[in-house]
Amino acid sequence: MADAVQGSNHGTGELSLHGTGEPSLTELIERSSELKRKLVAFAQSPRFDRWLTPVLLEAAGPERHLDEGEAVRIMDRFILRFRLPDGSTVVDRFVAGRRDLTAVDREMLLGWRDPVEGIFEIQRKEGNAVILLNLVDDLTYRAYSNVGQAAFRGVSRGGFLHTCLVPVHSADGAWLVSGAMASYPRSSATEIAHAALGLAGSQPELVFRNPEKIEQGWQRMREDRAAFIEFCGGDELVLPPAQAEVRLNAYYRHRQETAVTGQHDRARGRRLPGPDLPFFELPRDLADCDTIGVIYDEVDGLNFYAEYGMLRDLFADPALAGRGRHQDLLRTYLREESITPLPIRRLAAAHPESTDVVFRKLLRKPGFTWSEHGEALLRRRKPQYYESEPWPGASVVGDRLSELLGAGQ
Repeated sequence: MADAVQGSNHGTGELSLHGTGEPSLTELIERSSELKRKLVAFAQSPRFDRWLTPVLLEAAGPERHLDEGEAVRIMDRFILRFRLPDGSTVVDRFVAGRRDLTAVDREMLLGWRDPVEGIFEIQRKEGNAVILLNLVDDLTYRAYSNVGQAAFRGVSRGGFLHTCLVPVHSADGAWLVSGAMASYPRSSATEIAHAALGLAGSQPELVFRNPEKIEQGWQRMREDRAAFIEFCGGDELVLPPAQAEVRLNAYYRHRQETAVTGQHDRARGRRLPGPDLPFFELPRDLADCDTIGVIYDEVDGLNFYAEYGMLRDLFADPALAGRGRHQDLLRTYLREESITPLPIRRLAAAHPESTDVVFRKLLRKPGFTWSEHGEALLRRRKPQYYESEPWPGASVVGDRLSELLGAGQ
């Protein structure tokens, strides 16, 4: 498995680490290669079969086939990011079990738990390095290979690499190309741009490695939420699914037409294509509901909630708290990690006079009060929500990715 190292975004020369007595960049590259080989062998030992085998089988699908590059990528993701039952990773266990590791080894290995996945455009070559622009997070990287220039033979300026980077030595921002590295020619720019856009949309946390994109995302979401409230008359809708789809499609069409009008204003007479009519369709589990809630929150963003009308009726009329169907619905909202605390918080705030009655009957705790115990209840039931940093509900792509997408239209 060929790995590479990426350094700081600043400067163009070779890196020297910390000064006298510290390992050089060349030594770190060599050591990272040796550590990676040992780490992979450790992950492939029988002790991890019960977790690794299901991951590989799921990725292989019914045909039970994985190409080499995808298999390497899945193995790398398993080693660095898969959470074992105790919350640790394979890297954690490797480090914990090796007393022969130096402090630099441990720092490097533990840093690998925070990889940078991306699709990179090759900006130029500088000596043994290639300068890469990540189309997903819009940051620039300097990449080296532990097999020398041979790793980048055949790639040239304007081409693309799909790979994953992990830190080599956090003090100097060096990185290692980890797992598979696939290269693509300049002529693949349109397909690559759409792949990068898909990656940004499906994994927005990759975009938000760039602090500027976090603030831009919040700003974009604030603007979109304000437009939603103006168009819909509020930040919350409770409608039958079919009506919700009609309203949301009308909203998206309105936003797209507004955006195209703005492009016309900036185009100074150039002819621009008209808006593509968006088509929004609710998932089947929501489409079969009597009602759904559509809430555009300032932090949690735009979310959809099954049978929200029934839940709202429960909080508005505490007499319904004794009915099994209503209690089961509230239990589901409390139990499911995929449902944020937002709808319960919102209904509790809207109906303070009845919320205590609802939860006392549900929990069979006559002393329960929402003001004293509500937040603790949500934290117990939804720990992942509170452990995770909130991200904007909108991702903002970089200028270069926008250019590549526009060139392909």
